[in-house]
Amino acid sequence: MALRGGGRWARLGSALRGRSSGPRDAGDTPQHRDLRDALRKIIDKEINPFVDKWEEEGQFPAHKVFKILGQAGFLGVDKPTEYGGMGLDFSYNIAVAEELGNIRCGGITMAIGVQAGMATPALTRFGSHELKKEFLVPTIAGDFVACLGVSEPGAGSDVANIKTTAVRKGDEYVINGGKMWITSGSQADWMCLLANTSKGPPHRNKSLICLPMNLPGIHIAKKIDKLGMRSSDTAQIFFEDVRVPCKNLIGEEGKGFTYQMLQFQEERLWGAATALIPMETIIQETIEYTRQRKVFGQPVLHNQTVHFRLAELATEVELLRSLLRRAVALYVEGNDVTKFASMAKLKAGRLIREVTDSCLQFWGGMGFTSEVLVSRFYRDFRLMSIGGGTDETMLSIICKYMDILPRK
Repeated sequence: MALRGGGRWARLGSALRGRSSGPRDAGDTPQHRDLRDALRKIIDKEINPFVDKWEEEGQFPAHKVFKILGQAGFLGVDKPTEYGGMGLDFSYNIAVAEELGNIRCGGITMAIGVQAGMATPALTRFGSHELKKEFLVPTIAGDFVACLGVSEPGAGSDVANIKTTAVRKGDEYVINGGKMWITSGSQADWMCLLANTSKGPPHRNKSLICLPMNLPGIHIAKKIDKLGMRSSDTAQIFFEDVRVPCKNLIGEEGKGFTYQMLQFQEERLWGAATALIPMETIIQETIEYTRQRKVFGQPVLHNQTVHFRLAELATEVELLRSLLRRAVALYVEGNDVTKFASMAKLKAGRLIREVTDSCLQFWGGMGFTSEVLVSRFYRDFRLMSIGGGTDETMLSIICKYMDILPRK
């Protein structure tokens, strides 16, 4: 199957594969920069001019935006060419994630991350050829919007505690329960659903199922009104005797928890990557504002407290970038980077809170309005310390790998 982007995008993927510079250079080679440059043109033309409107409306047109990105190949950078992807290694996925930070809101970047890196990895690795043709190909092409159904009102970071069930009856699963905080939930064509398929131990009784969202018994209860990430619709969804064919099972029954855990390394590295450019942007816009804004006869920037703090923050951003690059290089070489991925996500979540809070303070009253980017990012990126595993969960994982976590 040819690359869905076709033409110059297919040639770009082929050229990038042919000029791979090795994992030790992961993330910052001429090949990575070519990919980022192509994506930046789409962001500047097709996304940023409309962000303010979509933020105000509380939803961006996912099908339209994803179709543009899909035609260009950006929804399947590291997916097999057989199914429409570019077939590149994970470092190119991180390059894309970092470049998406140029979008002037967090919600659209988050939704793209769900589409390309959260709803599809297990399907790509473990799904049947038929399932990949039915769900993966149109998702990579941007014809389908995908969502991930893991979190529930009583189970966020504690994935093992989910209550949604999928009971096998004949050649179908009958699904009952509900999911919460579902990114793109009100626009999605299908969900990668994690459900309990037996009453066994909680780490071995879960399965992943490709669930079309137009089936009888699926109810979009509400679109959740959030503090930030406003252009990304987030839904609460209930299932009432929803019937789906057993052939929609991804991989083996009972392996869903394991499959979900396997992709957390990639999700967390992706999340850390998306924070870098927003932090740099806010620091730079704060420099420009405080340089021209005068208080008591001199620019705000001339206060040592201000320029020293901005220098500290810029240094911390570069340190995070170095940690991320090291983790990605090790991961591309085939290493387990769970500890480093957890460290990167923890640091990204805490640092972006520091950056937005400190910079908002230097904007004074303007920082408390909705007219400046720093206030939007202050709201949007507070989620980074919560979603995809809380800071506290990251600390527990790091402690486990340091062998300092108390044993039960």
